Amino acid sequence: MRPAFLAVLALGLAALPAAAQTGLQPRLDAAIDAALAQSRIVGAVVLVARDGQLVYRRAAGLADREAGTPMREDSIFRLSSMTKPITSAAALALVEQGRLSLDAPVTRYLPAFHPALADGRQPDITPRQLMTHTAGLSYAFTQADRGPYRRAGVSDGLDQPGLALEENLRRIAAVSLSYMPGQGWAYSVATDVLGAAMQVAGGAPLPALVQRLVTGPLGMADTGFGVADPARLAAPYVDAAPRPARMAEEEKLRLGHGHIAFSLRRAFDPLAFPSGGAGMQGSAPDFLRFLETLRQGGAPILKPESVALLTQHAEGLVPADSPTAGWGFSLGFSILLDPKAAATPQSPGTWQWGGVYGHSWFVDPAQRLVVVAMTNTTIEGMAGDFPRAVRDAVYEGLR
Repeated sequence: MRPAFLAVLALGLAALPAAAQTGLQPRLDAAIDAALAQSRIVGAVVLVARDGQLVYRRAAGLADREAGTPMREDSIFRLSSMTKPITSAAALALVEQGRLSLDAPVTRYLPAFHPALADGRQPDITPRQLMTHTAGLSYAFTQADRGPYRRAGVSDGLDQPGLALEENLRRIAAVSLSYMPGQGWAYSVATDVLGAAMQVAGGAPLPALVQRLVTGPLGMADTGFGVADPARLAAPYVDAAPRPARMAEEEKLRLGHGHIAFSLRRAFDPLAFPSGGAGMQGSAPDFLRFLETLRQGGAPILKPESVALLTQHAEGLVPADSPTAGWGFSLGFSILLDPKAAATPQSPGTWQWGGVYGHSWFVDPAQRLVVVAMTNTTIEGMAGDFPRAVRDAVYEGLR
């Protein structure tokens, strides 16, 4: 039998508990209204669950500003890096089946994938290192415009529709590793390489594996590597003054000394490789269902031991390796180690990540709390004031 929470979602997000109408709702409404009034986001879907009950739900703003289409609770978004936790969960399901080994050389599954260090040494890379982003790989968007990944034509999984996975792996392997695997941390294309290894280990394309192991059992009908219903796909926007600009079909968004390359056609291109790190589309209710399943122990998709690998700081990593102060990393996303250093009201052990198209989420197990905030505005919806305002409003409202 499915948990009661899943049944509630299947019925279309039932009525909220009366308690949600007290402190939480006005504070979250105010945070969302301010972001819309200040033209920091175009639209958003925000869902909050506590103790397995939905205590806040709101679709606000516009899914398509130019067409005047209002945002809906079941609007579909390009998930970008919110794909990673789903891919990681599917990988751990393969580990449970004995098909994938976390500590085997990845060449067991991908014999041709053997990138070298600058000095010519070819160290082994393991699936565990791919999942923890300690494999010595990188992302093109973290490098300068003429960085090695750009020169090699590596795709970050957001661009280059039609590019085959095998070709992208060849391009990645042609670039020297940034450091000895296991001796550093760098956010990277590692989850795309993991997805390729999973296809070999699982004997099926990555989209089929993810559907069989994760989204199918959880009834996540809106979530996949294609677009379940194009009419519900939110139009994406990019930060700009005086208001966000509609994203072009082929967009280059400046970031530091480089840029992030997007292609909106990619979501509809059957020839685009299935990016395990950034290639899925889905809805906020679906993603909340996935996170709540993990919070409640993982059934029916994972055993508690596998959930622990996803929800605890990875053994061997130290706080200095983490992407931001106070945070560590698991086999799928960041883990809060020191709330004071991170300047957050969240509890130690909170899990968190997001997606560059404009999304953020976190799970605070100590507070039995799951929060999903999906927008159609990059980068504000992922790393601007909006996700922090949502976070703070949740904790203020639940006091």
